[in-house]
This record gives sequence, structure tokens and C-alpha cells, in this order.
Amino acid sequence: MEDYPRTVLELEARFPDDDACREYLIRLRWPDGFVCPRCAAVEAWSAGRGRLVCRKCRHQTSVTAGTIFHGTRKPLRLWFRAIWQVTSQKTGASAVSVQQALGLGSYLTAWTWLHKLRRAMVRPGRERLQGRVEVDETHIRTEENDGDQSGTPVWVAIGVEEDARGMGRIRLSRIGEPSRGVLHAFVQQAVEPGSVVHTDGRPAYSGLERLGYDHEVTVLAGLEKDAATTLLPHVHRVASLLKRWLLGTHQGAVSPKHLDYYLDEFTFRFNRRRSRSRGKLFYRLLQQAVQVDPSPYGTIIDDSRDHKM
Repeated sequence: MEDYPRTVLELEARFPDDDACREYLIRLRWPDGFVCPRCAAVEAWSAGRGRLVCRKCRHQTSVTAGTIFHGTRKPLRLWFRAIWQVTSQKTGASAVSVQQALGLGSYLTAWTWLHKLRRAMVRPGRERLQGRVEVDETHIRTEENDGDQSGTPVWVAIGVEEDARGMGRIRLSRIGEPSRGVLHAFVQQAVEPGSVVHTDGRPAYSGLERLGYDHEVTVLAGLEKDAATTLLPHVHRVASLLKRWLLGTHQGAVSPKHLDYYLDEFTFRFNRRRSRSRGKLFYRLLQQAVQVDPSPYGTIIDDSRDHKM
């Protein structure tokens, strides 16, 4: 049963200290009971400072070990409030707003925390899009070293499910030049075979039938300037919302190196936009945060998603 606070007052009441936070994380990380990360035994006893000791191999661990909270020196109570702020606002939060709201002494701490959380926003083994899916690509202008946005735009591929209410789930990926190999790789990564893939007439999309897709083509060449937004409305709507979010919440201050993780955050929010409770997003992000590997600051600084197509 999903159990999460519905309001900030409930959050404050339920998690007054780190012990309460740890108990909640234990239930999220081991919903069927503790499992030793070394020997897979299922019994442990509690030791001091949040440690768990395996009864079989005596290995010591904690609920935060091997997660995005690994090695943190800040209280878990503070982390929970940061996650609440990130998930309770529809447009998310910038590092500056998190720093100010939590009273963090360093902007760098807030920036690092947000990047750690973005790495937990992609659920391992998530399902591909299916049914009828619009696919297209767009340009995103990102911040250059001098802080402006005058550099070479970055290509982003977009996939959007169609459903009875308009748009379903989405997938976004930073790509290189939109060649046939690049676009075919995106479709295979994002869309379940057997689906209908609706694209424009770009020659690079040809051949999707041989990969197991029903390819529907709308040729836009020679049509009016606004035809694309009418004939492929969903991908253009998502592209517009993405650019507005990057410029609004993040003031366009996104480097190409880290763009992938901002795309993950936008996808996480968009795919859960119909959730009636912000608390459920808090729950989902914490649930995924204890399933992903640690991301030390040095890794974040050096990291550029190596799966760029």
C-alpha cells in the first residue's frame, strides 16, 4: 500500500527526525523485508547510528548505503524537505530556491542535491512507449561557458504517446545530428515494436518498418509554416513546454553536458502531471532514490551521459 504525506504539515509531523526518515526509507528500499547486500540473508539487527548488521555474515550496512544519500553529512530530514520542495511544485525548483528555502549555506550543495535527485527520476527498466506515438526532434539552446545562450543548439529527440485524452507518456533524449542511425536508435530505445510511429517526411526516418514498426508519414514540405503544429501537434506541444520550463524555472542556465538529466526531470514531471497528489510524486522519487547508485560530486561534474546517440 502506498503511504505518503499529503501536505507539508503532514510531512513535518511524520518526519520530525532522522530516525523517522530512516524507517520510511527502510520500508521503501526493502518492502518485503531486509536483504543483505553481501549475502542476501534476510535477518539483521539494528546497531547505533542507523546501521544494520546481517545476522548471517555480520556485514554492516545502512538504508542509505549505495543510494543517492550515500555518505551524506546533512540530516535526512533536510533531504526530505528538499525532495518535497522539488516534487510539490509543478514547475520544479531551481538550486537558488532550494538553497533559500532550506537555509543551505552553499549554492553548490543545493545544485549537487538537485543533480543527485535527477539521477533518481528515471525508473530502472521502465516500459517503452506504445500504441500510436508521434516522434520528432527539436533544437534546444543551452548555456555556453560565458553564460549566454548563443552557442550551437543541441538536438533533442521527442516521442509522445497519443491516448484518449490527448497526450500520454513521453520520452526525451539528447542526440547528435539526426541521421538515420541516430533516429532509428532513439525509436528503438523509446518505442515498443509493433507500435505506430508517426513522423514527418524526414528521409532519416525511412526504414522503420524493417525494425518492426508501423510507420505513418506526414510530409510537411510545401505546406504552410504552422502546418507542423497541426499535423504533429503533440511533439510540438512538448517541445514548447520543455523550452518554456528550461527558460522559466532554470533561467536557461543549463549546460549541454548536463542537459540529459534536465530532460529526465521534465519527463518525470510530465508523465506524472495528472497525479492528484503532490505527495505521491514525493513517494515515487524517494522510492527510486533508494534504488539508484550513488553519484558523488566529482562524478556529477565529470558526467556527460555517455549514451548520447
